[in-house]
Amino acid sequence: MAGKKDYVNSVVSGNREQIEYHIKQILGLLGEDVEREGLLETPARVTRMYEEVFSGYEVDPREVLGVTFDEQHEELVIVKDIVYYSHCEHHMAPFFGKAHIGYIPSGKIAGLSKLARLVDAITQRLQVQERVTSQIADIMEEVLQPHGVMVVVEGEHMCMCARGIKKTGSTTVTSAVRGEFRTSAALRSEFLSLLKQ
Repeated sequence: MAGKKDYVNSVVSGNREQIEYHIKQILGLLGEDVEREGLLETPARVTRMYEEVFSGYEVDPREVLGVTFDEQHEELVIVKDIVYYSHCEHHMAPFFGKAHIGYIPSGKIAGLSKLARLVDAITQRLQVQERVTSQIADIMEEVLQPHGVMVVVEGEHMCMCARGIKKTGSTTVTSAVRGEFRTSAALRSEFLSLLKQ
């Protein structure tokens, strides 16, 4: 698997001139002097930022989990506090927080870093938190075919905190359950209790 620096967003790179042009137009429409020193490089900087924060478009999340290991461990595995940064598709405003992933293997496990890469591949594109949560669970289920998967995602949304209703500090929590987690309250309880430790 390529390193994070190799995830160059060729969609942005291939359209760099157009994106820079349109950013410059937006700055002008906002009333800015696009020729002043502080803004001369802003269109290029924003475009480079887009290459980074939207690099998920160049990654197939399923391939991130493509390398697995045969292992007869069939007990709960949790990777928690995976920090992510994303952008809401409604306002293109940032949202960020932590993802927590738990699964019960059925003979196949993924490297622990792959779960963090999966979160990045899904969140580094325009998203909504609900979809992020479901996509993580669905891809885990599809690729690893575990006995069960549970995902909890916490997020703070700038479209709610910095604009509109302006409720700073509010947190959104979403969850997705698959397989045995769906039918076993004890498993869900175990997962949630371990998150608090």
